[in-house]
Amino acid sequence: MVIKVTSAAIIGLEVHKISAEVDVTNSLPQIVIVGLGDTAVLEAKERLKLAIKNSDYDFPSTKVVINLAPANLKKEGALYDLAMAIGILAKEKIVKKIPSKIAFLGELSLDGSIRPVNGVLPIVSGLHKKGIEKVVVPYDNLNEASFAPDIEVLGARNLVEVVEFLNKDISLNVLKQNADDFLDISYETGVDFADIKGQSQAKAALEIAAAGAHNVLMSGSPGSGKTMLARAFNSILPPLSKDEAIELTKIYSVAGLIDDKTPLVTKRPFRSPHHSASSVGITGGGSNPKPGEITLAHRGVLFLDEMPEFPRSVLEVLRQPLEENFVTISRAQTSIKYPANFILIGAMNPCPCGYLGDRGRQCICSDFQIQRYKSKLSGPLLDRIDILINVQRLTDDELLNIKTNSENSKQIRERVINARKIQAERYKNEGIYTNSELTPRLTAKYCKIDDASKIMLKNAINRFNLTARSYDRILKISRTIADIKNSPDIKQEHIIEALSFRGLE
Repeated sequence: MVIKVTSAAIIGLEVHKISAEVDVTNSLPQIVIVGLGDTAVLEAKERLKLAIKNSDYDFPSTKVVINLAPANLKKEGALYDLAMAIGILAKEKIVKKIPSKIAFLGELSLDGSIRPVNGVLPIVSGLHKKGIEKVVVPYDNLNEASFAPDIEVLGARNLVEVVEFLNKDISLNVLKQNADDFLDISYETGVDFADIKGQSQAKAALEIAAAGAHNVLMSGSPGSGKTMLARAFNSILPPLSKDEAIELTKIYSVAGLIDDKTPLVTKRPFRSPHHSASSVGITGGGSNPKPGEITLAHRGVLFLDEMPEFPRSVLEVLRQPLEENFVTISRAQTSIKYPANFILIGAMNPCPCGYLGDRGRQCICSDFQIQRYKSKLSGPLLDRIDILINVQRLTDDELLNIKTNSENSKQIRERVINARKIQAERYKNEGIYTNSELTPRLTAKYCKIDDASKIMLKNAINRFNLTARSYDRILKISRTIADIKNSPDIKQEHIIEALSFRGLE
């Protein structure tokens, strides 16, 4: 009789139930693993044999055939080891029974201990949706897996513990945790807005960006404070909700960035890749497609410092994720979709030397050099950035004024949280959360303006040569400004302020 043991495969964030089918045949002793496994799966032969022998169990003296079904789905990694070992032991009558609706995950060491694997939280959550009620995972993954709701997760240190659990109902390690107990509502960061001197317009722009999840591009001479402003941005973002924390933890688990000390992502991510990053590093991919920087920045911030220094091909791949909030990685045999709903913050110099328009230094660049430098950011990409601002170098008075009355991040954050609550209530039946996610249809529904404002916007369209997308973005920014000021309607003053944040155009 064929023994069937349940495990799982994860492709992107999609979970597939895998059945490890084990049988023996009278032939020379060997292990054959079929079912489209990669090198790590095929190398399990020696791990299985020695792990079972070193756990003081007899290994079959015949040919063992293991099929990982379905056979047309590619299997990658060593997480199938435990399920295959249980199947072999059940075939040898060492394991007396395997409960229904139970799955096994884990890599085996040669001594029979069970090593942790990546992607445990999304796998466990996905198996629950497929009818599995219990999952045995490596003990080192138990902390992470314990956040999965409505499913029993059992942690095992070695193969012997699992066999004793199946044969004698010996209890395995159980842990259940609530994500709400781990979320950081204080959200302190290294840089506070109160530490930044001057730059009132830039701070106002970033507050609007945080309140409505708008993208920002800052241009200014070296030392004007662009990077410091960007690094302080996370301190005014609202705290993660429970669902967002679980969602982020699944992404980071698949990427292999979760360990026992940090089992849950509790703060909004801030990703700042170097300008030498490749397009695969930014969007994700590889032979076994993994999340890229835009997915790791999901629900948080992607900061591109010295943005024109990134290869144009890398910047252009951002266009589709900025518009659709996800990225699709296509391969010959599969297509993987990763979420990518992030706030883009870019920083750049106004010219190659960095001092075009500077108060204290003369620009030495030619018109051709300036044009070539700025052309690295294409029109379609700029069209997808909501707020464009110039960051001037501080004056002597601003620089020397040690005592500052600037608002701290906590004060700004309270207004941001209030604006986000207004948006969440307004869009509760629309499937979106922030103003930046408004579609053209929803923009027309929720961003209504009076006749005088329409005339003013018409003049702005003619003067700045705005595209239809830019027009919609100005309405969204105006809606966010109105929310910050607790105004149910968009007024002319809100539109004027929104237009002031298209400074680079």
